[in-house]
Amino acid sequence: MSDMSDAISEFLIESHENLDRLDNDLLTLEERPDDREILASIFRTIHTIKGTCGFLGYSSLESVTHVGENLLGKLRDGALSLDEAITEGLLHMVDAVRQMLAQVEASGTDGGGDWSDLIAELTRLLDVSAAAAPAPAPAPAAAAPELEPAVEVAPTPAPVAQAAEEHVHEGEKAAHGRSVADSKIRVDVEQLDKLMTLVGELVLARNQILQFQPTTEDAGFTATTQRLNLITTELQEGVMKTRMQPIETVWSKLPRVVRDLAKQCGKKMQLVMEGKETDLDKTILEAIKDPLTHIVRNSVDHGVEPPEARAALGKPEEGTLLLRAFHEGGQVNIEIIDDGGGIDVERVKAKALERRIITPDHAARMSDHEAMNLIFAPGFSTAAKVTNVSGRGVGMDVVRTNIEQIGGSVDIQSALHEGTTLRIKIPLTLAIIPALVVTTAGERFAIPQVSLLELVRLDSDSGESRIEYIHGTPVYRLRGNLLPLVYLDEQLGLAKLGGDHVSDTATNIVVLQADGRQFGLVVSDINDTEEIVVKPLDKQLKEVSVYAGATIMGDGRVALILDVLGIAQRAAVLSKTGSEGRGLGDDDANTGAGGSQLQTLLLFQAGANRRMAVQLSTVARLEEFSPDRIEYASGKPVTQYRGEIMPLVFLSEYFGGVASEREVMEVVVYQHDGCSVGLVVDHILDIVEENLGSMRRSEYPGVLGSTVVDGKITDLLDAPGVIATVLPEFFQQGVCA
Repeated sequence: MSDMSDAISEFLIESHENLDRLDNDLLTLEERPDDREILASIFRTIHTIKGTCGFLGYSSLESVTHVGENLLGKLRDGALSLDEAITEGLLHMVDAVRQMLAQVEASGTDGGGDWSDLIAELTRLLDVSAAAAPAPAPAPAAAAPELEPAVEVAPTPAPVAQAAEEHVHEGEKAAHGRSVADSKIRVDVEQLDKLMTLVGELVLARNQILQFQPTTEDAGFTATTQRLNLITTELQEGVMKTRMQPIETVWSKLPRVVRDLAKQCGKKMQLVMEGKETDLDKTILEAIKDPLTHIVRNSVDHGVEPPEARAALGKPEEGTLLLRAFHEGGQVNIEIIDDGGGIDVERVKAKALERRIITPDHAARMSDHEAMNLIFAPGFSTAAKVTNVSGRGVGMDVVRTNIEQIGGSVDIQSALHEGTTLRIKIPLTLAIIPALVVTTAGERFAIPQVSLLELVRLDSDSGESRIEYIHGTPVYRLRGNLLPLVYLDEQLGLAKLGGDHVSDTATNIVVLQADGRQFGLVVSDINDTEEIVVKPLDKQLKEVSVYAGATIMGDGRVALILDVLGIAQRAAVLSKTGSEGRGLGDDDANTGAGGSQLQTLLLFQAGANRRMAVQLSTVARLEEFSPDRIEYASGKPVTQYRGEIMPLVFLSEYFGGVASEREVMEVVVYQHDGCSVGLVVDHILDIVEENLGSMRRSEYPGVLGSTVVDGKITDLLDAPGVIATVLPEFFQQGVCA
């Protein structure tokens, strides 16, 4: 009885694998009906299922596959030509076989369903097509060895069926030296999970032993430790590889989903897949399977327009959906790109207001990128009516939640009438990861190395003086870009908010990237990098967004693993409704609709009624001076600044206004080739991000153009043009030379 159970289990596993391949083979055959190799493969698959289920006594399954095999036999022999009706019938047969296999797995029998309508449909296709088809021509002699004769074979015992299959695949064995069955074995996923757990414990033990190595002078112990370290690393890599599978195992079901849904929606779709060989951990694949399917269904249902609408826009009637997967920076990147209608930002805002997801004030201040990310809000949907595909307000919020639960992130970009791109970034594996260990307030924390960009150490003499504050936000200028700083002790409640961070030693900044945005995490000490074993948090702690898990260090103590995205959101570097936040750096890392760059702008007032902005990447520093520090050189206003004479340009006067009298001058410092010039403004307003693709160009001297920022018309300053007009010698030889 045990042998029979094993045989049924093998039958189910092999049949499901064959059916997954069969879906794609049928769709390929629909595109290339003359491809005899694919047709032969389909016939062999159905023949194998029919023969085995006959031996096992599954009569319903045998009856359905028997008629399907007859239909495929006529196609293979050239007696029939493949058309849409036959393709639909064969796909219905595949669906029925799946349902019966599920019944076998659940109850041990293939009964419980009436398949007479399907059998009648397949028989009708066979009879009608046969009556209309011409008499088949004799098959060429050379083709005979490749294809099996269309002869009905009575159910045979298992050893005989196996011998028949070996005969079928004889050509494959000759080509590859041995069959696939001889070169691969199936292992239960639970066994791999247990093995991975044991390897994790071994890694912990290895780390503990490595802690003792520097304290001993025993050469034998040192050599043994190094050998143990090498073997453990190789074993870890080997076990991880056994858990890796190509993303094609998930993607293989999507062509059928796209075809059926496109037909249901009255659309024409082409699915293109790149990077099918990209490997992921089995656990990760299981976690992303449903989110990917939902995103693809959304792209077909919401994204791509009907053929007549596409034709009116000058697009091909057939829409394209591109799936792309690739490795980058220790992560797997998955892109779902369609060339459909894109996302109407105003419609998204209107729906969000209607469902009270945002307030009118929030909507007015939202950028396009933030508005697009509203589709991930719970309960959000723009569908006009509820169908069996969409409109229930459930889906994209679950997609984001599921992806973030495995340490991934999701972002969306879209251009109206041009298409939508959805990007997913996920880790390769969850069990063992490289991490940076840091210390703050006497506690150790681990930061996943996948989020780490670089480390910056500021000496005690100049560290604090190099940290600036803009509207209360600490920033550090890193290679010309302002990097927002987050103090870890503040975010974790280990120090009083706004407390004194002045260090007698140095300031350590860990430069991190969360959802495409860079920020600096200030910690007390940076220890080392090591591989850590990820332990899940207890359910009571899962709601704490700043922690992703825990690990056991080499000395046996527990260290918490930081959730970089959660820390960025808590510190307001990123907003929780989308990946766009109040960060100050990395201007070029974000793009808006249509591929236009989202620019970080410094807003200021120059004169009573002139609202202006300048790209933050061109700003060296923001300073405040007392008016009594103004001096004159060659009749022009200057001030002493960091050991040099810095000329001043009053923007309100340049644009024909009058500078307001203030106790403190607000100055935007512009630098070129090591020389500085101070642009005096009336009032610094804010730092915002804006898509400048819609900017209206200007011929007015000193103004690049005008755009709407936060609901108000704003001029974009041409800083080099203004400086060249007032100080023509500045760009020639430098006034500080």
